[in-house]
Amino acid sequence: MTTAVFGHHPWTVRALVDGVASAQIRLPDIQRPFVWSNAKVRDLVDSMYRGYPVGELMFWANRDVGHTRVIVDGSQEVAMQVVDGQQRLTSLFAVMKGLKVWREDYSKERIVIAFSPVYERFDVPTPIVRRSVEWIPDITTVFESPIEARKQFFARYREAHPDAKVDETLIETRINRLHQLQSYLFQVVQLGENVGRETVADVFVRINSEGVSLSAADFILTWMSVFWEKGRTELEEFARNSRFTPATITQITGETTTWTPHNPFFVVDAGQLLRVEVALGLNRGRLQGAYQTLRGRDPRTREIDEAARAEALAKLRDAQAEVLRPLHWDEFLKVVERAGFRSRAMVTSINLLLYTYAIWLVGRVRFDVAIDPLREVMARWLFMSLLTGRYTNSPETSIQNDLNRLEGLEAGGAAAFLKTLDGMIEAALPEDWWRVSLPEALVTSSTSAPAFVGYLAALVILDTEVLLSPMKVRDWLNPARSTVKGVELHHLFPKGYLKSPLGIISTRRINQVANYALVEWSTNIAISDDAPSAYWPQQCAEKGFTGERLAHQCLVHALPPNWTELAYEDFLTQRRQMMARVTREGFRRLADPSYTPDLTVDSAAAPESHIQALTLEDLVLTGHLQPGTQIVGGDTERQFIAEITEEGGLRLGAHVYDSPTQAAHELGADVDDGWAFWAALVVEGDEPIPLAAVRSAARAR
Repeated sequence: MTTAVFGHHPWTVRALVDGVASAQIRLPDIQRPFVWSNAKVRDLVDSMYRGYPVGELMFWANRDVGHTRVIVDGSQEVAMQVVDGQQRLTSLFAVMKGLKVWREDYSKERIVIAFSPVYERFDVPTPIVRRSVEWIPDITTVFESPIEARKQFFARYREAHPDAKVDETLIETRINRLHQLQSYLFQVVQLGENVGRETVADVFVRINSEGVSLSAADFILTWMSVFWEKGRTELEEFARNSRFTPATITQITGETTTWTPHNPFFVVDAGQLLRVEVALGLNRGRLQGAYQTLRGRDPRTREIDEAARAEALAKLRDAQAEVLRPLHWDEFLKVVERAGFRSRAMVTSINLLLYTYAIWLVGRVRFDVAIDPLREVMARWLFMSLLTGRYTNSPETSIQNDLNRLEGLEAGGAAAFLKTLDGMIEAALPEDWWRVSLPEALVTSSTSAPAFVGYLAALVILDTEVLLSPMKVRDWLNPARSTVKGVELHHLFPKGYLKSPLGIISTRRINQVANYALVEWSTNIAISDDAPSAYWPQQCAEKGFTGERLAHQCLVHALPPNWTELAYEDFLTQRRQMMARVTREGFRRLADPSYTPDLTVDSAAAPESHIQALTLEDLVLTGHLQPGTQIVGGDTERQFIAEITEEGGLRLGAHVYDSPTQAAHELGADVDDGWAFWAALVVEGDEPIPLAAVRSAARAR
């Protein structure tokens, strides 16, 4: 007969709050330490007030103080540790006691919930609610003293409505009902003292595998709390410290701190750091598989192999030491800066930096690659990964494939590592990619699109001046530079000019990234809504840009010859080609710092530029595609359905893409040309027509 490991026990809210206050109820390290949003706490209190069920709590009868966190300072006697329900319990405690709680960004604030005994409603207080005499702006006052709360409510109400009649009995009844929430009964599942920590962790994982499920990272963090508590603490401290300078952490902790991983590019959480150390230590990109490896579970027998578990833990320990090593972290940040990144705004995906750091560590730790050559090849790797979205679509699959390529190399072979990465970079960026795919990716109005961010990074790498300014792009994009007004993205064809007299009103067309250039704010103001042919010669003359200096600025900022006289769509098409060329030259400079960029216009590319001129929006405007037209893509086994929007976008699910290639890449399709990937159902019942054919027919007319 199986021995029961748990029992059901009712606890009142008052008993729960008192238990937390005395530290007899504690939070185990297997839990995430942050409370819900105020709105979610409001919903919890509202449900309790109305007598609705709000779920069970789960405690573990364990007096092992060393494996718990105190919610508040108090007695050292521990009776119960929270296994499930920490968010509800901590939230109720904070509301009833009026105490501040830690938020996910490591700031501290009170959870304040308002109650209207007039409308019998709860809400997160807004300025209007706080001023309204029909609301008690903070229900903590009711739990502290219902008599005083009633007195203050009626005093405010009568002062505002001296002649109004109010049902005082009804109001008092509702306030008393709120106060009596302290008698609300929670059903608590209590695990016995004889239950081991591994069983408790397994219970936690099982109950969170259904409903609102946790991620594989949460499960691994739970596992670490059981078998390597110090390791999880180190991860969480590193993640917290990535948000703050040493001076701030010194203030928060009260301990002198001289270094933190704080940087201008990204902050991390413990789960994200896990991805890096699992890749380095276990050579795994998929966290779910890593979780099973760490548990030591045999995939065939499903039995736990303690020796295999110990081996996996040893690998994870070694990897974490390298991942969190300050020297490694600082050297990797130099890679990010070398690749042209200057701020968090240029980071299109957190996975981009995490997995590049993982590959950097593989090179440094496993292959002992010297710092200088490693920095150069990894800067090119980061630049390539940004442009191609390598870790945007199916990132775990992509990093696993990369790790597999490196795993087969001879250990310690620095030359083999460098050669392999160079080969993978070259394979990802063939000639046609620069000439066709990159200009196509620049058909977008999103300034956070990887192609446009790559262009900005190239301007940094090439040490480019701001347009019509002697200031450097790298200096103005530096987040440490504090100015009232700085560099802005200026519409080369101003919005007002495009709308009138050109009659272009589509925001998507106006805000194409190929219509943007970096200028100083004063230049942007002076240009206003003038036509390019009017403001450009005037601004060049006023700022002293003539001859070779002006010609060079036009090249590095991808301005086509006689661009002020071009039709808008022709200008966009030609500039995309030139932006792609600038981006490529920036990439070449990464490979050779002494390389002299060749930014001259390639006349041979002109016919191709003309071919690329027609966009989805053009096809809609000319009537070759109708809004609402269904678009199908993929093969017969895995087919995707999208539709054309009124503005000439391609809607796929909840997202709208500017070009077919972008939409195809978001699906993870390994194609260079999205126009061939998608086909339009132009006539119901007929075979779908490839978008490339639709565009060719439109061009022929």
